[in-house]
Amino acid sequence: MADAIDAYQPDYVVLAKYMRVLTPEFVARFPNKIINIHHSFLPAFIGARPYHQAYERGVKIIGATAHYVNDNLDEGPIIMQDVIHVDHTYTAEDMMRAGRDVEKKRLKSCAIQSTGTARLCLR
Repeated sequence: MADAIDAYQPDYVVLAKYMRVLTPEFVARFPNKIINIHHSFLPAFIGARPYHQAYERGVKIIGATAHYVNDNLDEGPIIMQDVIHVDHTYTAEDMMRAGRDVEKKRLKSCAIQSTGTARLCLR
């Protein structure tokens, strides 16, 4: 996969709903070029199922974080974040639905901030 991506000589590699852990070798091929949109307000709720984790903890804010990828899961330098408020009436599924809008907003904002335009090829 790295060779295929490298052939395009991208400025950035954006992980949107990728949901896989990258190998250290892959990350090393694209230093400070891999951007992840994580569906929580990091550093809270790293890894999979953050909305379920947030629901179980009873949090009152959920969010999305755009960050550069490094060798540590969801611990790379933060580019930008956004949150929305939730309350006790939200189920985990409600949080997921509400959070998707925040994730999309962060992805677009991150693309514009990082590239100066809203042009991104997402596959």
